[in-house]
Amino acid sequence: MAAKNESQLNSLIGEGSVFDGKFYINGSLQVDGRFEGEIKTEDQLIVGRTGKVKTDIVAKRVIVGGTVIGNIDAEEEVTLLSTGRILGNIRAPKVNIEEGVVIEGEVSITGGQQKDVRKIVEESFNEGPKIEDLLSDKKEKGSEGRRKEPNAGDQE
Repeated sequence: MAAKNESQLNSLIGEGSVFDGKFYINGSLQVDGRFEGEIKTEDQLIVGRTGKVKTDIVAKRVIVGGTVIGNIDAEEEVTLLSTGRILGNIRAPKVNIEEGVVIEGEVSITGGQQKDVRKIVEESFNEGPKIEDLLSDKKEKGSEGRRKEPNAGDQE
């Protein structure tokens, strides 16, 4: 599998291999075997179709074609291939999901925003006219259009 953005793959946990522990890498890592522990990479992590990873992942870019149990936090983007199976939350500015992916967890697409995404969405929702404002405007306009009927006791 060719790495995106000309990232160079410099570490591989091959199919049939098992790794249990901490793995910190300055480049890219591809897991086609089984990995349990802790992964941090400055670049890209690829979980191949035969890869099985049980950890929280922190990377610049993540591609999942295998199985991941744990949360994914990507600085740039996450790509979930059709064979991907994920049990955990995903947080990234951009998420690509192919048809066929199985995922249980929350997906937060931050759009590259630095502040709290919930706050951004709430601010966006609160912009513009409010329903209450529209209803009160409608009531005011409706009462202006009616003529006042004199009561029997009113003197003109």
